[in-house]
Amino acid sequence: MLERWDGMSRKKIAMILFAAIAVLAVLLFAVYINHRLHLSREAELRLPLGQLVEVDGHNMSVYVEGTGGRTLVFLSGGGTCSPILDFKSLYSRLSGEYQIAVIEKFGYGFSDVVDKSRELDSILEDSRAALTEAGLTAPYVLCPHSMSGLEALYWAQKYPEEVSAIIGLDMAVPAYYDSMTIDIPLMRAAGWAANAGITRLIPGISESDAVKYGTLSDWEKEIYKAVFYSRTATVTMINEAAAVKENAAKVNRLGVPQLPMLLFLSDGTGGTGFDKETWRGIPMEYIAQVKGGAYVELDCPHYVHDYEYEAISQHIIEFLSNGASIG
Repeated sequence: MLERWDGMSRKKIAMILFAAIAVLAVLLFAVYINHRLHLSREAELRLPLGQLVEVDGHNMSVYVEGTGGRTLVFLSGGGTCSPILDFKSLYSRLSGEYQIAVIEKFGYGFSDVVDKSRELDSILEDSRAALTEAGLTAPYVLCPHSMSGLEALYWAQKYPEEVSAIIGLDMAVPAYYDSMTIDIPLMRAAGWAANAGITRLIPGISESDAVKYGTLSDWEKEIYKAVFYSRTATVTMINEAAAVKENAAKVNRLGVPQLPMLLFLSDGTGGTGFDKETWRGIPMEYIAQVKGGAYVELDCPHYVHDYEYEAISQHIIEFLSNGASIG
């Protein structure tokens, strides 16, 4: 009798589990279908804002605005879904003085999602090819945010004649990655959730700093949100994160490039994982090794260009006018 009861209990448990899995599968399918329907409706919002150029057989997005004797090239931080709109509050204040270019690397913005190596040489050659295809010529003033600081430094190391200055928007330097933890499994889970449409169920998740604190129009905010739902934790972004420690080590081995360099430093909040003192101390030690280097401390989170765009633009104009340093 007890064996029969145990058998019935196990059968009942199995049926409950099966039913729960079936319900979960139906819910996930419904969420996925909802996501696909939204993506279809948002197609107009995802029409490229700049030009698409062919790089390595794929489409890469480059946005160009303004004219002038210098070209400022903006390079986004890791995981920034819409670089063109993320930087807009800042570059719109500079395009009257300079030519502005925003590169959207593969996996970002309006560029194709490509499962390829994100070793520094691969990233850099993509960027150089994209600018050439867009009709731009070096030398450039590189304006990297966060992780792209490694690309900018490597660019100056490998092709010094192509980089006239670096303006770091709370950019990364190699020493940050000595102790930084990169959780690739978590990123892959986030990518799966984004592809399944689960992120659409999280209130406010698409409200980036650019949307909340920048100067985007209501229409541009809608574009940003639409891009977010199609460019979150892409495989290209994940490959970039997986390679970042080796990329940082490579830049470190090549030494500190000597060229005019201005760093804008945040207070470390906004997802850096560091306390204020450590976050600022690392780049201060780095810039101290650069002849013609300077830094500006800002009391704002990591996406400095979405908060202090007025002050940053004024400092940039002064820095470039002086050729090496701010007053």
